Amino acid sequence: MSGLEAGARNLLFGCGEFVPGEPLLIVNEDPALGWYDEAAPHAVAEVAAAEGLAVTRLTTTAIEAGGDERVDEVAAAAPNVVYFARLGDRSRFDPLDEGRRVVMSYATRAAALASPFGTTAHAAMAALKHAVDEALFGAERLELTCPLGTRVSGRAAAPLAGSAEVSVRRFPLGVPTPMPAARFAGSVVLARYLTPTGSKVYEPPVLHLPMPVVAEIADGRIAALSGEEGAVEAVSAHYRCVAERFGIEPGVVHSFHAGIHPACAADAPAEADADRWSNTVFPSPRVLHFHTCGDYAPGEICWMVIDPTIEVDGAALWRDGALNPSAHPRVAACLDAHPALRALCALPTAPIGV
Repeated sequence: MSGLEAGARNLLFGCGEFVPGEPLLIVNEDPALGWYDEAAPHAVAEVAAAEGLAVTRLTTTAIEAGGDERVDEVAAAAPNVVYFARLGDRSRFDPLDEGRRVVMSYATRAAALASPFGTTAHAAMAALKHAVDEALFGAERLELTCPLGTRVSGRAAAPLAGSAEVSVRRFPLGVPTPMPAARFAGSVVLARYLTPTGSKVYEPPVLHLPMPVVAEIADGRIAALSGEEGAVEAVSAHYRCVAERFGIEPGVVHSFHAGIHPACAADAPAEADADRWSNTVFPSPRVLHFHTCGDYAPGEICWMVIDPTIEVDGAALWRDGALNPSAHPRVAACLDAHPALRALCALPTAPIGV
């Protein structure tokens, strides 16, 4: 079996749990837009059809809800949907009718689907997520640092009921449950770019930061910004613009989480398209991201903290951008139970384009 077929099967039957004989709608974004290729959805469609699913395919150029009435109407009526399209990501927090199964693919290229990013068993990744959730939410204290000077610490809180986990099935599964930021305080160094969270569409989507700006956070809010005057004003103006666009609170720091999938890789440098980059590499352990601007998950503006160290009650579960499962007994036990995870975590963390 080829890696591409293995990745397709992992998506369809490991993640989607689709059953032969069922209808399946595959929505793929027009490759001309540059985010998704054609080969990945084609491979999934071929495997699905060969296994007896009744496959329908639609291609869309829309990147936000309401942008393609034809797709919206068909998808709303479909019991099973796979999205290789940003449309699926926009609706990932929307409630689903009971029994519907919707998969959002973050494997945007056939190469990613065929790599360990796409072929590592979904059940193993779900077990890893659960173990990391238990480690983080069971902690007395978490401390986040990064090489640029980020230093944030605080107490773990209970997950935000019903508001922080998505309704769709993510594939590959690459992040734990977001940690509410309200009990955390410290300094986050904003560097490179401020990017969208994939929730809504706005212009300009990205603010380039030629020099870092330091955000002081406390009680789930941005308490202060410091740095070169022009850079600070650019950040403030970007927040005002986005907040006014959607009628939301600009100063909210809602939650954060870091990636848990070492095989997640960038297929282009960040400077080629910082929006696509941030929405591609977030499952990597080299990335911790904050959800800000808006009192809801995922907010509208993302802070990408590169190569984080995350200490859980003094033990570094992430160290310099690498997942360190041996640092917590619950996570270490998960690797013992799932050999696929041990092989995955033994890989060098994939490059992320910066």
